[in-house]
Amino acid sequence: MDFDILRRTMIDTQIRTWDVLDPRVLAIVTEVKRELFVPTAYRHLAFADYAMPIAHGEYMWTPKMEARVLQELDLREHHRVLEIGTGTGYMAALMARLSGMVHSVEDRADLSQLAEGHLRVQGIHNVQLHVGDGSCGWAGHAPYDAICVTGSLPVLPEAFKEQLAVGGRLVAIIGKGPAMRAQRITRTRQDVYETAVLFETEITPLRHAPVPGRFVF
Repeated sequence: MDFDILRRTMIDTQIRTWDVLDPRVLAIVTEVKRELFVPTAYRHLAFADYAMPIAHGEYMWTPKMEARVLQELDLREHHRVLEIGTGTGYMAALMARLSGMVHSVEDRADLSQLAEGHLRVQGIHNVQLHVGDGSCGWAGHAPYDAICVTGSLPVLPEAFKEQLAVGGRLVAIIGKGPAMRAQRITRTRQDVYETAVLFETEITPLRHAPVPGRFVF
């Protein structure tokens, strides 16, 4: 199986058609070997337009969604990044290649260990992995220039916005299925945030995500 041919086909038929045209993003998606981050049993589907099951009922995003979010984050070499939901480590690897440091939080220790091995094989050393509950962010290394939340949230906790640096961007999937929307939130000034809806999707909810209180008459 020629993974390089499959990778080029994925970029041309899935990623570019989702308006991902940033040459830096396309270069990184070409360089980082996605097939090494997926479960061995699914390696032949590493470049399919498919939400890949990993473990514990969790899934990798589709390749086009990974690339689109990466483009929306607009990462630079000096940026400090927060990822909530490490999974297999693939998204962390992509972000690490475009930024200065990635802090990635995973609440399942076995997945974090798996990701650590994947990142080591790829020679990626600017990712710091944390095991814990990141459902309200990870304040210890804030502020962040970019935040990526890989599980959906019914509502976005204010803590995430507070952990953004001025000028920073956050991408999260917000809502309940099937009406979930990918949103990019930019902190333009200390107390000013701008929100853009990017696309509609439906993904697995983030574990431990705060549930909004019910209105009581």
